[in-house]
Amino acid sequence: MSGQVSRRAFAKVGLATGVSLPFLLPHRARGANDRIRVGVIGVGNRSNMLIDQLPDDAEIVAVADCYRKRSEEAMARRKATWTIHPDYRSLLDQKDIDAVIVGTNDHARVLCAMHAVMAGKDVYAEKPLSLYVEEGRQLVRAVRKYNRILQVGSQQRSMAMNRVGCEFVRSGKLGRLRMVLGVNYTEPIDMGALPEQPVPDGMNWDMWLGQAQRRSYNDELFGHWMRYWDFSGGEMTNWGAHGIDQIQSALGMDSTGPVEFWPLADAGRGAVAFRYANGVVVRLEIPPAGELQGGGMFIGTRGRIEITRNYFRTDPPNTISELPPAEEVDKWKRAQWQAKYHMGDWLDCVRSRKTPLADVEIGHRSITVCHIVNITRRLGRTLRWDPEAERFRGDDEANDYLTRHRRPGYEIPKLT
Repeated sequence: MSGQVSRRAFAKVGLATGVSLPFLLPHRARGANDRIRVGVIGVGNRSNMLIDQLPDDAEIVAVADCYRKRSEEAMARRKATWTIHPDYRSLLDQKDIDAVIVGTNDHARVLCAMHAVMAGKDVYAEKPLSLYVEEGRQLVRAVRKYNRILQVGSQQRSMAMNRVGCEFVRSGKLGRLRMVLGVNYTEPIDMGALPEQPVPDGMNWDMWLGQAQRRSYNDELFGHWMRYWDFSGGEMTNWGAHGIDQIQSALGMDSTGPVEFWPLADAGRGAVAFRYANGVVVRLEIPPAGELQGGGMFIGTRGRIEITRNYFRTDPPNTISELPPAEEVDKWKRAQWQAKYHMGDWLDCVRSRKTPLADVEIGHRSITVCHIVNITRRLGRTLRWDPEAERFRGDDEANDYLTRHRRPGYEIPKLT
């Protein structure tokens, strides 16, 4: 494939401290006959953005949504001729589909992604990857068993500024880390009774509910599901999925996690701290919606770095003297919640079978931290975590939160 640039040929950033890493992503130039054929599962707000940002060497050929109106509107808006499926499982039966984008609600994502890899499809799964810890681990096992590529939609992993900033911390150039600060992202709430309303025409409400317990349709639930525990982890697993992922990356913890979590009595409501086995402590206490949304502050004996989306700053200033080219920064600003180049890495890996930048194991480990923060808040006490066994040590009550009861018909499939 002559148009593909080898990763070994990427330009490298030389940091003043001697750190270097690849940061330019490959440019693909292939003919139309080599385009990857993609199906989209879940055609809501985020998936519509991803459809528009899909690189040119792939094409959408089919969509599936439990609310047919959304599929029809997405197709009409683009004057497309996609195949519309009322059930994503029939989309997965299409033999001409190479890969799928899973942009469903949080509580539906793992099951769709598992069925996709079992059907031989590679997957781009939006974040957060899972609703609870055990289903995330099951998805990792499925991806490995069926030898599939799964990229999690943590696009900051593909941003040159984030990669440089995280590598700077990992390299130890800040000296001994004294503290890491992150945002106190809000948790979900329990949902009370909502009045029954008519199910919109063309909606499969049972499928929308998925694994969650049976409830009547209500506009509040359909429109604001992210607020509620049964369907999401709130902002802790929304923006927190990005922020914690950056902390995991910067600390070199992609394949593991903290060993202890506890509520912070000296900080705001919901603030939690956690400690890694090497002694590094992270405090989630910064108010939400500030400058560190989706990132973190790393304070060492030689200075400080704040890493956010597509940006970092150091104290002392100019500690990192050589920065990525302006184009590598500016290209991420050309669309809302830009993911084009992160999807580009995914498509490269679909072809090469190399591990993507936000591999399923990385996404699972990062969102597991988010889930445990929410569990710590629920229980209001210190929890000791074994990141290898993925169990709490000697704590049956906490371990009960690692899984959830799933409605019949929406169980996680057993891997044969």
